[in-house]
Amino acid sequence: MNVALFASGTGSNVKNIIEYFKNNDEVNIAAVFSNKASAGALDHAKNANIDRHVFSYEDLQQTTNILELLVREQIDLIVLAGFLLKIPAAFIANFKGQIINLHPSLLPKYGGKGMYGAHVHSAVLAAKEKETGITIHFVNEHYDRGAIIKQYKTPLSSTDDLAAVQEKIKELEKNYFPSTIEGVIKNTNK
Repeated sequence: MNVALFASGTGSNVKNIIEYFKNNDEVNIAAVFSNKASAGALDHAKNANIDRHVFSYEDLQQTTNILELLVREQIDLIVLAGFLLKIPAAFIANFKGQIINLHPSLLPKYGGKGMYGAHVHSAVLAAKEKETGITIHFVNEHYDRGAIIKQYKTPLSSTDDLAAVQEKIKELEKNYFPSTIEGVIKNTNK
């Protein structure tokens, strides 16, 4: 199965996913796509000899060029690994049930437009939540409202600050995101 990773940032999840699947004969991380030419995720792809594609916001909205690249790469699954732009409905229609995302909270809490990274963790802390976590879900036309695949939780203490929450979430992402992707792939191949 050919997988494309979409990322906007440093690419810690991209690196982790590439490492996890590097010796897997059934899963090929075929390409990394980014809306930022400076994204660290592209460096991880380059270091692993994986195709890299940079596109603009307009390219994403028009979808045709990106969809053509995905078809050319024979992509079966798209994983949003720190990708911050909303995927247009026309794009989703071409990959229905084949796009998954990781969100750094226990959805439906703290999801939606503008809720990413530190914004999510700050909201969790402000609400004095006793736990937080990650949600891996399918992507649909609405921010963070696609069917949930898996959620993983971590407890919070009254002494946790933003840095502590970020570290706990990174640990969950590292431990569970690649294996959950693998589970989705296995279910797809049944």
